[in-house]
Amino acid sequence: MIKVAIATFLAILTSYFLPFSPLPKPTYHSLFLSTSLTQNSSIAHHLFTLTRRPHIAGSEANSDAAAYVLSTLTSSNFHSRIVSYQAALTYPASRTLTLTPPPPDPPFTFELRQEIYPGDPYADVADEVVPTFHAYAKSGSVSGPVVYVNYGREDDYKTLDEMGVDVSGAVVLARYGQIYRGDIAKNAGSKGAIGALVYTDRKDYGGGGDDGGEWFPDGKWMPPSGVQVGTVYSGIGDPTTPGWPSTEGCERLNNEEVEESGEVPLIPSLPISAADGERILRTIGGQVAKEDWQGSKDGPIYRVGPGPGIVNLSYFGKQFIATIKNIIGVIEGAEEPDRFVILGNHRDAWTFGAVDPNSGTAALLEVAQRFSKLQKRGWKPRRTIILCNWDAEEYGLIGSTEWAEENREMLASRAVAYLNVDSAVCGPGFHASATPQLDELLKRATQQVLDPDNSSQTIYESWFGSSNSEEDTQSTTRCMTTIYGCKNLVIQDSIDMLQKYAKDLEVEISGKDINLTPLLKSIEELEIAATKIKHQIKAIKENEGWRSVWQKDHLKVREVNDRLMMAERAFTDRDGLSGRSWYKHLVYGPSKHNEYGSKSFPAIDDAIIKAKSLNSRESWQSVQHEIWRVARVIKQASQVLHGGLT
Repeated sequence: MIKVAIATFLAILTSYFLPFSPLPKPTYHSLFLSTSLTQNSSIAHHLFTLTRRPHIAGSEANSDAAAYVLSTLTSSNFHSRIVSYQAALTYPASRTLTLTPPPPDPPFTFELRQEIYPGDPYADVADEVVPTFHAYAKSGSVSGPVVYVNYGREDDYKTLDEMGVDVSGAVVLARYGQIYRGDIAKNAGSKGAIGALVYTDRKDYGGGGDDGGEWFPDGKWMPPSGVQVGTVYSGIGDPTTPGWPSTEGCERLNNEEVEESGEVPLIPSLPISAADGERILRTIGGQVAKEDWQGSKDGPIYRVGPGPGIVNLSYFGKQFIATIKNIIGVIEGAEEPDRFVILGNHRDAWTFGAVDPNSGTAALLEVAQRFSKLQKRGWKPRRTIILCNWDAEEYGLIGSTEWAEENREMLASRAVAYLNVDSAVCGPGFHASATPQLDELLKRATQQVLDPDNSSQTIYESWFGSSNSEEDTQSTTRCMTTIYGCKNLVIQDSIDMLQKYAKDLEVEISGKDINLTPLLKSIEELEIAATKIKHQIKAIKENEGWRSVWQKDHLKVREVNDRLMMAERAFTDRDGLSGRSWYKHLVYGPSKHNEYGSKSFPAIDDAIIKAKSLNSRESWQSVQHEIWRVARVIKQASQVLHGGLT
């Protein structure tokens, strides 16, 4: 599957460039995808080298991995460099967890250790793995009865309320999955809990579901002692430098100011294994949890508590300023060197990172080496290509964010598109996600790559064949912003989605004194603008073609491309989402209660959730305000597509 990831990645890339070179465009496309430019051994070597040791951000091993990436890009004729930042990272200093079950059973202290399986080829460096923890977790010691809260979602707490279960003063036990772990801890704290334990339930991750199966290394499932490590920080970038780069000697927020930002939980938390989670569950009494809250068939019956089991949770982290290293490689464009197509992937991992992220890093390095071989055959990209290997992504997209903050104005005016490959290989099938404007681009790219498991069909055919419904197909293909050669179908798809989102809003605000007319009118104006630019693009293609027009009047083509490029940016607002100012896009964004989930019109959605809770005149006025804000940015997108001043 790693070859599929690379081939598809390359197919997408070729859609962005016209070659400035002796050979015709189809020849270079074919070379991009040909096996003559690559060998499995080179990809395997990249992956082995990058994953030989655990390489958490800020570690010596991760610095060594950075040196390897830099060396590979340099040898591939990229103008490459290290761009370092001084970021505030956290590591565990101490952590203990003790369970006091009902009498007569004695207290039990958990080892909090992931077991090494017999014959593990990496056993010699296993002691370099950082103990399991939550990055940026609150330090402290707490003791209280345990309440089982299922996945710790807002709806789960509503269920507990209906059952008459109060989590105030308790330590919650939540199973990992469904929502972002940081939101699990944040939701628990907002409900009055004093601590949070997040475990990997066997039903979800340990082969305890209906399909069963063996756990690693004999199967795909997480072993009983396995732990899902991660960050609980809800923000983006270095928490101490919100909005500006973490350069040496820069201004920083102190710990109290970071806590006041609302982006780090205010209660201690710890990730634990399935085995440890089940031991705690066996000490919880009270009402039996709902059927869909239950675990594997051969496990204990899940009850919600509180108690009588009591846990003592102690976690203390250490924070320090660490040097993180982004690797940047550049091939200058031949015709539009001031337009950037950026390819990204991160390097750091909580442990070895064979899938996340270094299968993606191996793909990125393979892309660089293929570019190098194409250059030797006379190829030059039309636009400048920038390859970026990010550091400290696992902590909260820190490396990429600091770089974007430092280069904000340049990127705002020159970046055409960003493509990211994180986990290039992870189980069967092909998966991609992005902004809706890239539907057509992904479709074209996947139609060029054969399915390695069935050479009689393309990746596109197997991808769509695996969808169970029209809705699955639409959600699977919500993809990334094509600029060059953008088809109006892509723009029209976006308009159709906006209209659908607006209809969904009508249901949400039914019975309330809310006016959707500004939003509906702005979408109509966008459709008119899209029709206009569609005809302009069609005329250019039919009359002379992009290449001939570019040679005769490249400013005309560039002006159309710029309007397409800037239309997506017009959907952003300088102030961003309320309480989450980093997120600037008012049409698509993460859910406030689950950072892993996306929402249409996220600012409006946030305001509606708050208004339904408070049900005050002021809160519903906030909903109307957010509708006006979204209407304004959509209107701005229309003006950009029109290309003229009012």
